Amino acid sequence: MKLTIAKNELNDAIQQVSKAVSSRPAIPILGGIKFDVTHQGVTLTASDTDISIQSFIPSEQGNKTVVQVSKPGSIVLPAKFFVEIVKKLPANEVEIEVKEQLQISVRSGSTDIQMVGLDAEEFPVLPSIEENESLYVAGDLLKSMIRQTVFAASTSEQTPILTGLLWNLQDGEFKLVATDRHRLSSRTANIETAEGYRFNNIVIAAKTLNELSRLVPDSSEKVEIVVADNQVLFKVGQVLFFSRVLDGTYPDTSKIIPQQFKTELILETKNLTDAIDRAYLMSREEKTNIVRLITMEDGTIEVSSSSSELGKVTEQLNVIAFNGDPLRIAFNSKYMLDALKVIDSEQISIGFNGAMSPIILKPTDHSHNLHIILPYRTTS
Repeated sequence: MKLTIAKNELNDAIQQVSKAVSSRPAIPILGGIKFDVTHQGVTLTASDTDISIQSFIPSEQGNKTVVQVSKPGSIVLPAKFFVEIVKKLPANEVEIEVKEQLQISVRSGSTDIQMVGLDAEEFPVLPSIEENESLYVAGDLLKSMIRQTVFAASTSEQTPILTGLLWNLQDGEFKLVATDRHRLSSRTANIETAEGYRFNNIVIAAKTLNELSRLVPDSSEKVEIVVADNQVLFKVGQVLFFSRVLDGTYPDTSKIIPQQFKTELILETKNLTDAIDRAYLMSREEKTNIVRLITMEDGTIEVSSSSSELGKVTEQLNVIAFNGDPLRIAFNSKYMLDALKVIDSEQISIGFNGAMSPIILKPTDHSHNLHIILPYRTTS
């Protein structure tokens, strides 16, 4: 195998696929990046068995020659070293040559690096997915949907299914849900799909979706999504991103969302976020994150937190609208902040059904986004 390739394009592709390289590979071959070289271009592949990423660099891009292939072939290069060295190579072009016994020469400008590769035949085969139906979602919308839900997924491996996000599609409504049993976030979007196309109980790991989000363009460029029984394929430009679907059945969360409330507040999102943020600083010192919210007789609300060592933070906030019963409630301020920071509405509606019932947060100008936080039981 022998080729000359533009350094920038090679570096971009390596950065994309390296997200799938395991830091502690179960087998040595998974610590590498596979190169498949043909006269059409170079395909780079990396996998940690949970996710696999493949990026294609075509020989020609527009009127520009990016790859010149003298001899096609395949090799696996050690990712940890290769990812770093390519960024530091001096010239705009890189020549890679595989010699006998997997000996590799990497040349750029006056730099000549000799290294040992791995046999490409030992690299695992990518999942096979039947591409009968596809879902097309704008990149900026997909990123937004992930950002507005992923933080609510569990980080505990004791309940593996909750470390993922639930994906459902029915009648053109695409929905993501995340919960760790203490809070829940959901995001819906109306998507054009083939008539009758649907799926449910597709659960993808939160850490996988964070990696995917870094690859997705922040634009209206469409991402093609192909869903199979145990794999999901995302096509982002010249990049293929395969993700394993988590085993198990996601809990039915629809029954915990109340439709009516005993107390409802409408507030300026930024004002509430800033007040909770200040209260969080004090509650964090107590290592409980507890913040209290009390409705006042004059129509305002009081937000407060305290620390046995530092003192207390209290502030009053004006309310745009207040309906229902007076309320005293305590909650995890970090959970509340996480939700408030991803709400893209200037005003927020908060519904309560008493001090020990779930708190419901919704934007006032659309119904695409919903957050639920369980309150704390406190002695005061």
